[in-house]
Order: sequence, then structure tokens, then C-alpha cells
Amino acid sequence: MTARTEGIVLRSRTLGEADLIIEYLTKDFGTRSAFAKSPRKIKSRFGGSLEPFTHARVALTGREDASLPRLTQSDILRSFHPLRENTAAFVKACQFAEMVLKLLPPEGRSPDAFALMLWGLDGLEKEPASAFVPVTFKLRLLELAGYAPALNGCARCGSQAEVFYPRDGALLCGGCKKEGPALGLSAALIAMHRSLSSFPLEKLSRIKPSGALLTELERFVELHFSEGVNVHLRSAKFHSRT
Repeated sequence: MTARTEGIVLRSRTLGEADLIIEYLTKDFGTRSAFAKSPRKIKSRFGGSLEPFTHARVALTGREDASLPRLTQSDILRSFHPLRENTAAFVKACQFAEMVLKLLPPEGRSPDAFALMLWGLDGLEKEPASAFVPVTFKLRLLELAGYAPALNGCARCGSQAEVFYPRDGALLCGGCKKEGPALGLSAALIAMHRSLSSFPLEKLSRIKPSGALLTELERFVELHFSEGVNVHLRSAKFHSRT
């Protein structure tokens, strides 16, 4: 059978001398891998459609239960070529792809994640140096994956709280506090988190956090990501050297 969908290239790896295995985030089937026959040959019909972050209309052919269908069609909808020419934007986009692969279950359908990925790539293409786009992408993806931090009062007793404990993924008040890493959060950050989590993607550009609030938000998200979710990105190491 042949399945047709839209896909975003997350990464690829070589197989033999001229073949590739492409890992996609698809609109209809979640993350899927596909086998591409001889795309590295000069006369390949796939052209540049298998480059990282390319948004394409694809056709996957194979048995219904095949773990590695064959890619038989790939037509570019948007290349996101500028992302591959700007080092800062490329590294951030690589982080997006790595987060998707690590946080979302294989073949778990998530049209919201697909829309988020397109939003993130579009934002980076328009503003390669943006700090708002990456931190917002992380927050929204964590929520889609079921790892959203709990910031609606103390997670144990429900009283007001402003200290975040990443290993609990939540705020705890003074009476319920625990040993371990913790980070005090401002009321502005808690309100900002609520807005970033609930606003439609197409309206997120209306949010304009101050530099100080954005820095606080970045620190909070990184702490939750590394200590709470316990996910460490290989691409983040490269980012620290750029």
C-alpha cells in the first residue's frame, strides 16, 4: 500500500554507497523512517527534497506493518534553505529535530507537533538569532509530549508557591519543599508560561517578553529539561561552541 502525507526531514543516515534512511516528522503518522533508494546519485529524482528540515509532500510504499517503507515520491513544499546556511539557526533547528525524536513516541500521530515544527522553522528562518522561538518551541513540545511543568500553585497542597523543583516538575511551597535543585520563579514568568502554553501558534508573535524575562524563561526551561525530564541534547554541545 502507499501512504501519502506531508513530512519534515529531521535527519538522515547513509545505507550502503548511495542509499539513505530518512527520519521524518509527518503530518499524519508521527515520526516515521523511510528508505530512499540511491538519492545520492547525481540524477536522483528526489533532488534536494531530502535535505535537513525540508517540508515535502511524500509517498511511502510498503506493507501496512512495514517498519521501513520505501520513499517513492518527495515534492518540496518549502525548502527552509536559509536555515542550512546560517550556523546559529542550523544548530537550533537541529535541537528541534533531536527533541522531537527523543520526546515523541515513534509513529504517534501528532498534527499539533507537526504544526509546531513548521512554526519553529519558520520563526528561525525569519529571525535566526531569536531566543524567543527556541524557548517557546521547547515549552510547547514538552506539553505535547506530556512533560509540561506544573506551575498552578503548590503541587502538593495547592497553596501559593513560587519555587520550582525540577525533579518534581512543579512548584512547591515552603511547607512542602524538598531537598535538591530548585529555582525561584517570578510572577511574570509564571504568567508568561501560561500565555505561551495557551496562545494559538499564529498569535504567539504578539507576545514580546523583556530581555530579562526571556533570560529567566530560558534558565527555567533548561533546568526543567535537563533535571526534570532528564533529556540531554547532543546538538546543545555544539551550540555551546558556536
